Amino acid sequence: MADSVYTTVPGKIKTLLAKIKSVGVPPKVTNEWLKLIGFKSSNDSTLISVLKLVGLVDASGVPTDSWQKYRGVNGQTALGEGIRSGYGFLYNVYDDAHMQQNDMLGHVFTASSKAGGQVISKAIATFKALVGEAIFEQRGFTEAMQVDERTMHVPLNTKPLAKSPVGFSSGPSLHIDLQVHVSPEASPDQIDQIFASMAKHLFNSKREHG
Repeated sequence: MADSVYTTVPGKIKTLLAKIKSVGVPPKVTNEWLKLIGFKSSNDSTLISVLKLVGLVDASGVPTDSWQKYRGVNGQTALGEGIRSGYGFLYNVYDDAHMQQNDMLGHVFTASSKAGGQVISKAIATFKALVGEAIFEQRGFTEAMQVDERTMHVPLNTKPLAKSPVGFSSGPSLHIDLQVHVSPEASPDQIDQIFASMAKHLFNSKREHG
């Protein structure tokens, strides 16, 4: 059951997914293969059930088409699709489950499982670790757990450079118009994330060049 699938080492999910992109495709994902790529702890074997849950390997551990897609340029989106499928019980309640806080997710896990609190906490940590590496497509609005400039259409319109006063030397000036196109179905939280990301990137750029 997806509601009770978890790894005891969720912090290693990011590293494992990076390995999937960089090493060759194994005929089968086993504990021995995990050890070959550096996952030698006995707890690391719990990562295999997570790969099965999101469809990167089949029930016997053989890499699927989703594994190949994840290795491609749209890998994060492919992973997002696998998460939606594997955690269907969450997405049946929250279409944006990947945006929900732990307490809200906990209610759904508790209602869907007979597992105890520790297991549910680990299952949520596993879900969140996966979400952190994925991009989600929803109703024509691309969502990333950490929104970046790829979620925004920002045409740049430059205006003629103003002449500097005589006796003063200054660098070229640039006027930038930002136009953000957001789906009318986007939630307030999604819109807030976009503008927070804009502020982050604009102010970071100003500090770097200031």
